[in-house]
Amino acid sequence: MKVVLFGATGMVGQGVLRECLLAPDVERVLAVVRSASGQAKGNPHAKLAELVHRDFTDFSTVAGELTGWDACLYCLGVTSAGASEADYRRVTHDFALAAARTLSDRNPGMTFVFVSGAGTDPASKTMWARVKGETEDAIRRLPFRAAYAVRPAFIQPLHGIRSRTASYRVFYALTAPLYPLLRKVAPRWVTTTERLGRAMLELVRKGFDRPVLENADLDALGA
Repeated sequence: MKVVLFGATGMVGQGVLRECLLAPDVERVLAVVRSASGQAKGNPHAKLAELVHRDFTDFSTVAGELTGWDACLYCLGVTSAGASEADYRRVTHDFALAAARTLSDRNPGMTFVFVSGAGTDPASKTMWARVKGETEDAIRRLPFRAAYAVRPAFIQPLHGIRSRTASYRVFYALTAPLYPLLRKVAPRWVTTTERLGRAMLELVRKGFDRPVLENADLDALGA
């Protein structure tokens, strides 16, 4: 399996990248980034490469490098806190659709997995939920072999993975001791970066009977 990965430096993307590198059936991983991250340098996994591309609204100039892949795991995202709808839409919707259109045109047999979030709804009055819902719908209309939206809820980072957002790092540090309790009292609403990464790879391997997977589906699939 050859995988294109967006958002490899974020908390979710780090977890997905880890699982890709550990999976024997993943031959190659291409991390598409806007600036060099250094993740591929000195990495013992020769199957990891990095494509630096500045303009995430237009991938036409790198379409050749985005040809011949089996899956795209799209983990790129930003917090909506303090963001205008226009700015949030540009990153969440416009970047994702620009990538998805190029990939679907060049890889009709591809499976595309978009990381959304619990509570997403295109009819919601809440800005982030509406934008993510509209993005899910737009991606599913593209001619991929299969396209899925995954909606994790609370994600516990494992294996030294950290959020790039300072306030989130504090939040996860404070809640880490509570994770075992959360697993007991609200198992349908919690997962880990490890389980989420494994679940996304399982979607590519085996598919699923619905295009939208909620947190409980993901946690079970990645177990």
